[in-house]
Amino acid sequence: MKLKHFLGRLEKAGTALETIMLVSTLTAMMLVAVGQIVMREVFGTGFGWADELVRLMVLWLALVGSIAACRENRHIRIDALSHVLPDLAVNLIRILVDLFAAFICSVIAFQAWRYLQIEIEYEDTVLVNTPAWIAHSIMPAAFALIAYRFLIGALKQAGGVIFGDEVATDQ
Repeated sequence: MKLKHFLGRLEKAGTALETIMLVSTLTAMMLVAVGQIVMREVFGTGFGWADELVRLMVLWLALVGSIAACRENRHIRIDALSHVLPDLAVNLIRILVDLFAAFICSVIAFQAWRYLQIEIEYEDTVLVNTPAWIAHSIMPAAFALIAYRFLIGALKQAGGVIFGDEVATDQ
């Protein structure tokens, strides 16, 4: 019971962190973009790094949003057959699809990690003089977390198929 309680608290902390990151990144992105527009239109000037910062914020926003979507099982899913197949077949297909998605996201996370190592080695920079690996570190982290979410979803779904657990079947 203590492990379940600990995992529940860990899940709540992760959810809160994701929400804080989404809201703060979106707010900051809007402020920078609007500020840049106002500075260009009103004062005829702007920050040279602001457009690149907004692009990086869009990347972070999209990937953190993807993590949250996988957590809530609200990612894009093509389920044309789920209306015609029996529930057991649909659940087995979802398990396989989630396992495949976890595998693919793991491969992407690994490759993104390798790319980050290259950026560190070549000392690439963004935003005037910030190491690029810091800005791009979201890639391996996000895909690893998405892979983790898909794996947990597949395990919950498998538990629902094997043990008839209703928690797992509400995906």
